[in-house]
Amino acid sequence: MSQVSLDQPVPDFTAQATSDTTVDSAALRGRNLVIYFYPKDSTPGCTTEGQNFRDLYEQFQALDTEIFGVSRDGLRAHTNFKTKQSFPFELISDPDETLCKLFDVIKLKKMYGKEHLGVERSTFLIDKEGVLRREWRKVKVAGHAEEVLEAVKAL
Repeated sequence: MSQVSLDQPVPDFTAQATSDTTVDSAALRGRNLVIYFYPKDSTPGCTTEGQNFRDLYEQFQALDTEIFGVSRDGLRAHTNFKTKQSFPFELISDPDETLCKLFDVIKLKKMYGKEHLGVERSTFLIDKEGVLRREWRKVKVAGHAEEVLEAVKAL
């Protein structure tokens, strides 16, 4: 499977998510999609980022936009994280990195002086026709959800 590129259609995908749902990108045509990748459930930056999207969720919904968070965590961890933080959107579990590879978010990262492959915090905005319109890589959490909301308004 090739990787996504700006202003090109995103290949259709299906993925397991919380609430016993399967996310089918083809079935979501006609709505904008915000897909944000984050390193790990229940860690400080990832929690804040999710809370920021949560707090703006109604505004995204008013713009006909669905949000999905993605990490390599399993569905049980996702469900606990979603419940604890009252996220109104589903979290996609990507343990085999299918979506991570499609969106090219697995990067060499340094932690405690050691290098490892991990998820680089990244967000993607896909329009109603399934075309990738914006991408944010190496995301800094502060102000990010608001910036994504402004980009949706600009579509």
